[in-house]
Amino acid sequence: MQCKNHPDRRAVHICSSCNKPLCADCAEETDPGVYTCFQCAMLQSVSAVGDGLSEKRKKAAAKRGKKKNRWGPFQFFLLVALTLIAVMWGVIIFGGQSPPKSSGVRLEREKADRVLLFLVDGALKRYAHYKGNQYPERLTDLVPKYLAMRKDQAHILDRLTYVRSPSVGYELSVSSVRKGGMSITLTPKGVKYSRPSGGEPS
Repeated sequence: MQCKNHPDRRAVHICSSCNKPLCADCAEETDPGVYTCFQCAMLQSVSAVGDGLSEKRKKAAAKRGKKKNRWGPFQFFLLVALTLIAVMWGVIIFGGQSPPKSSGVRLEREKADRVLLFLVDGALKRYAHYKGNQYPERLTDLVPKYLAMRKDQAHILDRLTYVRSPSVGYELSVSSVRKGGMSITLTPKGVKYSRPSGGEPS
């Protein structure tokens, strides 16, 4: 069986979500022994955050009783996702501790980074819509008008690498990728995948 993305390569894994045959370079191990294609892995990351958000909203609604929640689902999603990322990396960065090494925590951190990546990508597209297809010089220019984040939370954006590009507009990716992991780069024209030679240790 050949890889769906690389017909010249032999498939060694099957995506657990869409059953697509994958070569070693196209498969991501989301859980021990469980492999998915990168598209499904990203969808699962965003879905996992959405499921957690739904549970938190149910608990909050039960405590408030019949009090109406004036927040829309998108604003609430932004708040929860960015707060979780801020708390986790605030402890690591300002607490002077090294990032945890366990695979479970590492996977959760990667999911948080992916959520942040797509949130910022959406903010860049909104910026371009209102600025005549222009892109900001730096990601902090998105805060708070295009990215629902306080100025004192902008250090979270250091988790991402942003480069303006004359040819494609911009390239946005997660700054640190674990060794052997796949780097995901978002551009206005789509998604690019690459496997860096270095990266963070597993």
